[in-house]
Amino acid sequence: MGLEAVYPKPKLSTSHPEHKVFPYLLRGVPITRCNQVWSTDSTSSRLTKGFVYLMAILDWYSRYVLTWAFSTTLEAEFCIEALAERLERSHCEIFTSDQGSQFTTTRFTELLLAQDIQVSMDGRGRVFDNIFVERLWRTVKYEKVYLSDFQSVPEAYTELRTYFEFYNHERLHQALDSRTPAQVYGTA
Repeated sequence: MGLEAVYPKPKLSTSHPEHKVFPYLLRGVPITRCNQVWSTDSTSSRLTKGFVYLMAILDWYSRYVLTWAFSTTLEAEFCIEALAERLERSHCEIFTSDQGSQFTTTRFTELLLAQDIQVSMDGRGRVFDNIFVERLWRTVKYEKVYLSDFQSVPEAYTELRTYFEFYNHERLHQALDSRTPAQVYGTA
């Protein structure tokens, strides 16, 4: 019947043995301003036939989705391109991610280091180290993905683009004193 349980799949965030893993730099660090810390993560979303993979870069202070990218494969290229595009417009002080191979590849980390951005990576199995992006994915999935039946990649892209606009500019966040991420980030 094609039924499948919805749960996190194992080993979607495995690092490449030749890629450098950086230490986690945010333990006990107060987050007090925009562009102090950005983080990224990737997730998968099921289509009627197949999967798509999403990555987002999020500002920790405002919860603003700075950019997001979309691919039908887990290759690192779509993550590298999204980061490069974002760094052309602004940068942060610390960039944190998990140890997934997309984020430990030298091509990804060198973009950050070239801008004098400190690279931070959460420890294995420490989902709370990157909690804001994990929470973003939960919100996206429960408010959009699980309620939709994406038939194709273009449809998924269009619907997710609309959702991220809503998330940044209309969705109020209790943690932000009932403001939108855009209001806090300053782009409203």
